[in-house]
Amino acid sequence: MKQLQVLFLASEVDPFAKTGGLADVCGALPKALSALKVDVKVVLPLYGSIDRKKYAIQLVSNHCVHMGNCEEWFSLHTTSRDGVDFYFIEFDKFFGRHELYNTKQGEFSDNPFRFAFFGKAALQVARDIGFKPDIIHCNDWQTGLVPAHLAFDNDLFFADTRCIFTIHNIGYQGIFRPQVLAYAGIPLHHFHQGTYESFGAINFLKGAIILSDIVTTVSPTYAREICGPIGSAGMHDILRAKGDRLIGILNGIDTAQWSPATDTRIPKNYTVTSLAGKAVNKAELQRHFLLHDDPNIAVFGFVGRFAQQKGMELLRDAVEQAVVNMACQIVIVGSGETEFERFFGELPRFHPGKIGSHIGYSEDLAHLVEAGSDFFLMPSLYEPCGLNQMYSLAYGTLPVVRATGGLEDTVENYNEVNGTGTGFKFSNISASALYNTMGWAVSTFYDRPAHYRAMQQQAMAQDFGWKRSAQSYYDVYQSLIEKKS
Repeated sequence: MKQLQVLFLASEVDPFAKTGGLADVCGALPKALSALKVDVKVVLPLYGSIDRKKYAIQLVSNHCVHMGNCEEWFSLHTTSRDGVDFYFIEFDKFFGRHELYNTKQGEFSDNPFRFAFFGKAALQVARDIGFKPDIIHCNDWQTGLVPAHLAFDNDLFFADTRCIFTIHNIGYQGIFRPQVLAYAGIPLHHFHQGTYESFGAINFLKGAIILSDIVTTVSPTYAREICGPIGSAGMHDILRAKGDRLIGILNGIDTAQWSPATDTRIPKNYTVTSLAGKAVNKAELQRHFLLHDDPNIAVFGFVGRFAQQKGMELLRDAVEQAVVNMACQIVIVGSGETEFERFFGELPRFHPGKIGSHIGYSEDLAHLVEAGSDFFLMPSLYEPCGLNQMYSLAYGTLPVVRATGGLEDTVENYNEVNGTGTGFKFSNISASALYNTMGWAVSTFYDRPAHYRAMQQQAMAQDFGWKRSAQSYYDVYQSLIEKKS
């Protein structure tokens, strides 16, 4: 059987460039596909923030891509990791800056041109290195014009190539003024309601959904939610039209990086059969965040973006009441919207010894919070998949989550009768629902310790590695190849 060839396109890939979960997925999935003997090549921009020396990224050659109204010359760099070849497009005009999409002042005004170029340059890379893919796997709106080139350019090199588009978060659609079409080389007669047009603007995500052979998203529940008007950000009709060509595949986690048994970022490793090391991590977490040294108090952790989607208003309105009325401590690590950075940054001053915070992202602290907390907070308004709840389960840190998207799929709600479950869920979008569920978790911690320990063991026994998810993607790829043959 011929080896399956996949060109994997993403605007961010861990460990090279990362703003969120998209990078985690796009770093781990290709590695898992390679383990299934897929020949996968990943293409991403070479941002100014990427450490070329650290990752042994080497210059390969120079290339030219024909855009709609000009030619652009770029340099191609490469490195290999875990059996996967990574190709980096160096084009300082668009990617020389350190930030990926925006600064504190807002999004880069040239984002539509940056990623229109990226998509077309990635296709040029495939041609120039002689890699004729069976599948092009696109991720999020930044790769949203690639399906248009496959559909409209009549390029014989890609005549037998099929396209899969993965929606990681439907809230980010890439909506811009249509002037980018001339630069992208997409004729105006292809710009209409049946492709990319949306109220006079170009919607990168909309056209990609319509033109791709299959659309996947990152959990089964999220696939159902985005087919309804509330959860779809206006895309429900075109998603319903995909029928069985819309598939929800649950993300996995990279267990090489996220395992309490081998994690090099935490003070003490531990396993499901030997949990003593977790207490050492809890003590270090309390010390680092200047919390009262109390091994017997319930500690809640939060790591994430300070964005409305993540339920930050709920968290803001619940945490102070929680530390005042419950025997608990709270640690918060994250960055994002200024009002939340200011609020959570000041909380330790008002509640010394009870609340700790770090404004900014720290990979080391993210691991310490997962390993040292007793509970993990994820009150998301919506959550396509979520990774932190799966990290938490692996570390025996029971998630407190709103029952939406991947949180619903991965966390089993606590059953007080028999002590089963892996976390605590609530449904209402309200601070009181979060507060009450935190209280439920705290009461379980103190009043039903045997249940709490049993839940930890059940959580850590879950398998959220990429093997199963990668196999699901492999099966989708194969289904498309069988249809074309």
